[in-house]
Amino acid sequence: MLNWSGLESSQTFVGLSNYKELILDTYFWNAYKNSFIFMAGTVPLQLIIALFLALLVNSPRLKFASVYRTIIFIPVVTTASIIGIIMVYIWGADGAVNYILLRLNILERPINFLADPKWAMFTAIIIFVWKNVGMNMIYWLAGLQGISKDLYEAADIDGANKIQTFFYITLPQLLPIGLVITLLNVAGSLKVFDMIKTMTNGGPFFATDVVSTYIYRYAFSSEMGMPRLGYASAAAIFFTLTIVIFAVIQVIVNKRTNAKGVTKIE
Repeated sequence: MLNWSGLESSQTFVGLSNYKELILDTYFWNAYKNSFIFMAGTVPLQLIIALFLALLVNSPRLKFASVYRTIIFIPVVTTASIIGIIMVYIWGADGAVNYILLRLNILERPINFLADPKWAMFTAIIIFVWKNVGMNMIYWLAGLQGISKDLYEAADIDGANKIQTFFYITLPQLLPIGLVITLLNVAGSLKVFDMIKTMTNGGPFFATDVVSTYIYRYAFSSEMGMPRLGYASAAAIFFTLTIVIFAVIQVIVNKRTNAKGVTKIE
C-alpha cells in the first residue's frame, strides 16, 4: 500500500502500515459499528413494510392501486442528497415533525432529531427506509405476481383462511426472491453515503458516522488535513471484504433454501 495524498506526484510504499493504523483507529471501528447498526435497523423495516405495502396494492379489491404504487415509489426516484437536505429542515427543531408531535402533546419541547446524538441514527434509519421502501415494494410485487393462482384456489377450496394462506403459500413462495431482496438491502444500507453526508455529515459527535463518510473524510475532505488516498483505500478494501463475506453467506443460504424447496416439492 502507498502513502499518497492524490495531489502530489511522490508516492511512498508503506506496506501494511495503513491497515495497522486502521485497525488501531477507534473512529474507524465506531464508523464500522454504526454501519452495521444502520443495516440492522433499515433492512428488517424495509422488508416488512415493503411486503405489507406490496400485499396491499396487489389486492384486486383495492381501487386506484396504480396511483398508490406511484406515490409510494416517488421517493425512490428523488435524489438522495436532495432528500437529505430537505429532511434537515423537516426533522429540525422548527420543522414539521416537531410541530406535529408538540401539537399531539407527545413532546414537551422541540428536538432537533438529526442534531441529537440520541435520535440522529434512529432518524436517519427512518428517513432511509421511507426513501427506499418503494423499490422493495416493487421487488415483492414481482414475487407476488409470479405465484400461481392455482395454489390460492386450492387453498380456498380446502377452507384455508387468509392467515393460513399467507404463511403456508405466499411466504414460502416468496422466500427465494426474499433472500435476494435481503442481499440487495444489506449491500445498499452498508454503502449508504449521500443521505448521511447531507443530513448529518456523520455527526453529531460521530453518532451517525459510517464507513463511507469515514473514507470520504480521509480521501477527499480537508477536515483531516492533507487527503490520504492510500489510507482511505485501505479502509475501503477492508470494508469491501466484509460486504463480500455477507454476499457469499447469502448466496450459500439461498442455494440451500432453494434446494430444500425443490426436495419438498418432489
